[in-house]
Amino acid sequence: MKLLIRNGHVLDPFTGLDGISDVLVEDSRIVKVAEGIQETADQTIDASGSYVMPGFIDLHVHLRDPGLTHKETLETGGRAAARGGVTTMCAMPNTKPVTDMKEMVADLHRRAAEESPVHVIQLGAVTKGEMGEELSDIKGMAEAGCHAISEDGKSVMDASLYRKAMRIAKENGISVFAHCEDINMVEGGVMNAGAKAEELGVKGISNAVEDVIVARDILLAKETGVRLHLCHCSTADSVKMIAAAKKEGLPVTGEVCPHHFILSTDDIKENNGQYKMNPPLRSPEDVEALREGLKNGIMDVISTDHAPHAEEEKNLPMEKAFFGIVGLETSACLTYTELVEKGVLTPMQMAEKMSYNPAQILGLLDKGSISAGKTADIVVFDPAAEYRIDKNTFLSKGKNTPFDGYPVKGEVLYTIVDGAIVYAK
Repeated sequence: MKLLIRNGHVLDPFTGLDGISDVLVEDSRIVKVAEGIQETADQTIDASGSYVMPGFIDLHVHLRDPGLTHKETLETGGRAAARGGVTTMCAMPNTKPVTDMKEMVADLHRRAAEESPVHVIQLGAVTKGEMGEELSDIKGMAEAGCHAISEDGKSVMDASLYRKAMRIAKENGISVFAHCEDINMVEGGVMNAGAKAEELGVKGISNAVEDVIVARDILLAKETGVRLHLCHCSTADSVKMIAAAKKEGLPVTGEVCPHHFILSTDDIKENNGQYKMNPPLRSPEDVEALREGLKNGIMDVISTDHAPHAEEEKNLPMEKAFFGIVGLETSACLTYTELVEKGVLTPMQMAEKMSYNPAQILGLLDKGSISAGKTADIVVFDPAAEYRIDKNTFLSKGKNTPFDGYPVKGEVLYTIVDGAIVYAK
């Protein structure tokens, strides 16, 4: 099976190719990237006027499967990912039951191969049941291909136990993905601490709730040598600490989500659960620091923290609503609109932060590139399309987003996984 993508503007962070070219795919591999390829193909895509980028890799997704499938499934999350140009996603382990055993990781990988149109890497929990008391079978889960462990949704508050987990992860060649939140400092908070929380009469969550754990985890990574990836960073001091860690040569990376580099507390006009996220939307100063961090390369990755909930769980005041926002179907257009169009990132940097860097963090050396020999995971993205986000069109079960009606530019036209078209607009 041959697929030919013609006349697209190819962006490849691996080779540096940034220009008009054709891409020839045979079976699951890219076999040739050049201008004017003349070979006959079984299928041809005219990508004129569009970017051809390596498929996006989302390091931070909640698929809710097993146990919470009224919110999302491997199949619905996979279709949502395909629509958003995501060809590989990391599923967080805070399922029911928690994914904390080798057999569970292996079973989810087997099911995902059957049910999801895109690749799913199931991460393993750091502790059994995410209870923070006893380590999971980290070695076994690594053998099952988890690539990273994470206690996402919470932090392991026992630093000694966490250090042991980091050492085991290091020994087994996998990363630690850290949700940084000192649970003892949250004190019932539901949004960023400050004037807006006071105005709305709700309890706030200070920046220190995140920052003290970021500092701790970087120090533990320094001691153990494990690759540490800091999830959904939201504060200016997180950016500063990651910059300092990088300057010291530590294997530390950081991600930012679109809602954190776009929205601030100024955008919260009422006590509405659609604005309740963890970590919360921060101050305009924090937003600017995150954008600068992405621009200057301190922040490596754009991920979504896709966290679907049922409508009745979000259409509530913040005190009662669940934390979370969906993002698989909006990440690319929001990134292009708010960062590329506004000159914060180049189109190449967008590809780097949404595909190449995540592939490097996961050790997926056959992904994140549009070059011969690589896996044919590809997205064709039209930068000229203009529209408003409509949550009612989402393929995800989750519709929980404050971006409903938001004007954007840029749309995924095709998503290709292992050489097969899994989404076409």
